[in-house]
Parts: sequence; C-alpha cells; structure tokens
Amino acid sequence: MPITPATATHSSSNGTAEAILLELVDEDGTTIGTAEKLTAHQPPGQLHRAFSVFLFDERGRLLLQQRALGKYHSPGVWSNTCCGHPYPGEAPFAAAARRTYEELGVSPSLLAEAGTVRYNHPDPESGLVEQEFNHLFVGMVQSVVRPDPEEVGSTAFVTAGELVERHAEDPFSAWFMTVLDSARPAIRELTGDSAGW
Repeated sequence: MPITPATATHSSSNGTAEAILLELVDEDGTTIGTAEKLTAHQPPGQLHRAFSVFLFDERGRLLLQQRALGKYHSPGVWSNTCCGHPYPGEAPFAAAARRTYEELGVSPSLLAEAGTVRYNHPDPESGLVEQEFNHLFVGMVQSVVRPDPEEVGSTAFVTAGELVERHAEDPFSAWFMTVLDSARPAIRELTGDSAGW
C-alpha cells in the first residue's frame, strides 16, 4: 500500500493507533467542530462531512466495490466506487481523489462535483448510524483497477440494467441508493441518455 497522508498518520511513534477525526458540520455544511470517527457513528450519530464517488468506464458502466470483510462498518456489502470522510480541513474533492487511489489504485481521468446530499441511515447490522452531509463526485476511470484487499473485497463494472438486478439480489450499503439518486443528474450528463442512468 502506498504511504500517503491517510496511511502515514494513523500510527504514532510509539506504535499506537491515533484517533481518526471527522469534520462535524451543521445542516448547511458549515464546519462546527471535530469528532473521533467511531464516536461520530454511534447512535444517534453526529452530522459530519463525507464524500461519495461514482466512476464510469468509456462504455458508461459504473464501477462498484464490495467493501472488505474486515471493515468495522458495513463489511461485505456492495456500494459506489468509493466513499469516505475528508480529514478536518481537507477539501472534499482532494479527499475523494486520495481515497479512490488508496482503495482502488486508480486516479480518475475526470472527476467533477455533483452536488451534496444530507441523510441519516442507521445500519441495522452494526448498530452504527450514517448521519452525513455528503459531497458527490462523478468521473471516469480509464486505467486498470488495483484494489487494496484491506479496503475492497471485489469490484465490478455494471450497466444501469445490471445494477437493478444486482441490487435486488446482493446486499448493498444503506446509503447507496440515496447517493446514487442524488448524483443521477450529473451521471446522466457524464454518460449520456443511452447509458440509461
């Protein structure tokens, strides 16, 4: 795994893991403080900044990832290309590009903002709560995906029709349809009407 700000700062010089801090925000998305990651996800959840990335290939297929089984939150479920949380003070765009590379080993050839969405999704399996102000991004991927197995269990490129079938059969993250539906206008602009998104 490459050494990046994300991987380099999570262990201190004495070998203990440092707390990962998230940016807490108000209903308008204005930063109001920070909280430790797990604490922010404990019920009822603290509203915090997040991002979701949707990358497509040149055929208009969406790159999905199956979250690694070792994840403490929503392990083994399918979700959008990449999602996560900016560090306090980190721009959501920069965080989205960083995590896409860290998780999937690719840098988007195009990445554009696609709006924001605010949601509250409890996860019945873990008991954790996704109380998020989520920045959405859509883009293109044109290089070979090289997932980090600690982050990603599997990947798949799917058409809009294949996604409907897969979503009916496989477990997906609680937030997936919310972020997908919110990003659809930008996705259609990127992929064109014929892709069916």
